[in-house]
Amino acid sequence: MNQKVLEENNYDLICVGGGIMSATLTLMLKLVDPKLKIIIFEKLGEVAKESSGAWNNAGTGHSALCELNYTPEKPDGSIDISKAIEIFSQFETSKQFWAYLVEQNLVKDPKKFIHSVPHHSWVTGNDNIEFLKKRFKALTQTAMFEEMKFSEDPKKLKEWFPLIVEGRENEKMAGTRMEIGTEVNFEEITQQYIKILEEQFDVPVLRNTHVLDVDPDENLEWTVEAQNLDTGEVTYYDAEHVFIGAGGGALPLLQKVEIEEKDGYGGFPVDGQWLVCKNREVIEKHLGKVYSKAGPDAPPMSTPHLDTRYINGKQELLFGPFAGFTTKFLKEGSKLDLPLSINKDNISSMWGVFWHNLPLTQYLMKQVTMDHSDRMDDLRKFIKDAKAEDWELKVAGKRVQIIKKDEEQGGVLEFGTDVVHSKDGSITALLGASPGASVAVSIMLEVINTAFPEQVKSNEWQQKLSKMIPFWNKNIEGNEAEFKKVQANSSEKLELDVLH
Repeated sequence: MNQKVLEENNYDLICVGGGIMSATLTLMLKLVDPKLKIIIFEKLGEVAKESSGAWNNAGTGHSALCELNYTPEKPDGSIDISKAIEIFSQFETSKQFWAYLVEQNLVKDPKKFIHSVPHHSWVTGNDNIEFLKKRFKALTQTAMFEEMKFSEDPKKLKEWFPLIVEGRENEKMAGTRMEIGTEVNFEEITQQYIKILEEQFDVPVLRNTHVLDVDPDENLEWTVEAQNLDTGEVTYYDAEHVFIGAGGGALPLLQKVEIEEKDGYGGFPVDGQWLVCKNREVIEKHLGKVYSKAGPDAPPMSTPHLDTRYINGKQELLFGPFAGFTTKFLKEGSKLDLPLSINKDNISSMWGVFWHNLPLTQYLMKQVTMDHSDRMDDLRKFIKDAKAEDWELKVAGKRVQIIKKDEEQGGVLEFGTDVVHSKDGSITALLGASPGASVAVSIMLEVINTAFPEQVKSNEWQQKLSKMIPFWNKNIEGNEAEFKKVQANSSEKLELDVLH
């Protein structure tokens, strides 16, 4: 690309993708330095319609309050809670940032995007009950999880999640409950961010604009080639920094970028589907997110859960997710996304992952062949008397899991997120999925540290970041008393239920 770039098309930062990640990064940066010149490109006609879309994710404020895959059992039988502590801390930074936006009157009505919804773990059978007991004991030794409740009493469990206990009062089961759990509409909060950016910070958000390529130019900057999908016109933009936060679209674009750090990365796309309840009587009998244990060979993002959601102002009830095989990286993507992503740099990684994950492949094939009756059988493991006519299937978003090089296996499949960046931090890309949107603030702090290391060290940025996110550079452990005050303030500003 040796095209001329217009003077007005020079930016400090270009963000690719109009979802929660780009919107979070841009708003955080404009709040610490309003002079930064930033532009956002979104391929679709509206923002937040892919991975950030309300129907395209679980809406769980992922904080490790109920997700059992964040607390694996070690070979010696003890429970590893390190991941749970990390995820909890990261979600709290999101809440702190949202509370700050409410304080500053930038976000007017938090109830539009966040609600208090208790988080539960629920298991059956002696082995699983023993695991849940050990998990409860390990977690409640920390200040973060000390409010957790545990019960094996069917009467108590029926208070917590009556639909699940109905008809199984004599079965062996146990549950935990965290009342500080939340349900978040990430589509709504992203749209609010974008509105703030456009109206109050004059940030251009170009919709229907497809980024074709990102190349270095002779001025140690990046040139972005973007096409207006309405007119077909191609325009070139220069920027000192580029952030690729385009969900499943990030990997194909990253592969075009001339940095060695991208080598070996591949993507494993998984289709998500939900059973959605159509019966308002059933929906209103359940308030909570209830996560259980994934079956053998199931990937962590397929951990079954029964979820209260708030979408378009209405309470909803979802069960899933059900996985499906797909070659698309985005709902609006191409069936060629996966095959076109395979190249000489990542083929050994891709083959290694396939060879060492045959049970996962078999699991996905089984999921693909499920019909409504099969899915209802899975739901009835949660709601015994669930009626097929009360539920319908809804396709959720695509999740492109990370594939990385591995010396021993050729490649490994990772269920998380990775910030891939050039040595100088001038270009960053976010790959991966869950916990994703929930920890967007924490991930974007990592991006800011990578891309703007000198500015982050300045007193001005440090003070502004500390005001916005009090625990952005502090550990909760060792600062428990201060954290509890900050947490209470976040809950009050976000109109969440007070701890009890």
